[in-house]
Amino acid sequence: MATTIRPYRPADRDAVYDVCVRTADAGGDARGLYVSDDLMPDAFAGPYLALEPGLAFVLDAGGRAVGYVVGCADTAAFVAAVRERWLPRMTGRYPPDASYGSSEWLVRDLYHPERMLLPELAGYPAHLHVDVLPEHQGAGHGRALIETFLAAAAGRGARALHLGVAPANRRALGFYAHLGFHRIPITSREVGAVFLGRSTAPTTR
Repeated sequence: MATTIRPYRPADRDAVYDVCVRTADAGGDARGLYVSDDLMPDAFAGPYLALEPGLAFVLDAGGRAVGYVVGCADTAAFVAAVRERWLPRMTGRYPPDASYGSSEWLVRDLYHPERMLLPELAGYPAHLHVDVLPEHQGAGHGRALIETFLAAAAGRGARALHLGVAPANRRALGFYAHLGFHRIPITSREVGAVFLGRSTAPTTR
């Protein structure tokens, strides 16, 4: 099936949420792992679709999004927008005073966007999240999505960007290394991800 990368449209929201949860367990399917299958995308996809739709792009296969890249050009400004405009939408869905069992850490992350503000990342103001369904991986789509985002973020004035990867996701770590990302040591506090950064200048093949 022919695929194309195009700007995100509001009608893609459910498909993006589906891709997010189906790739959220270190690249594997996270459906059924949390209190709601929407929880992971509500934390790591929904805010970008709502607040930064101009930096959201999808991999379209037959009219359906089977991959996406989302992000922002200014992490500090994005965190402020999440606090002001996204979290009020979440309180009815995930009451802050409720108990969430094994999902507690994810709800905590949802309500603490300031976790994204690390001093070591100040020189990499943009950040992104990219996911592609397994059946569409290995064909260069992830790279193409990232290159699309790099150009868009550079157009917003961001000279460098960062992203986080689960330490167990060795395939992703290797993938990003091939795209010119380097590790950013984090010493200011303990973090559960490996942070990678690079310039927004075009990748070299």
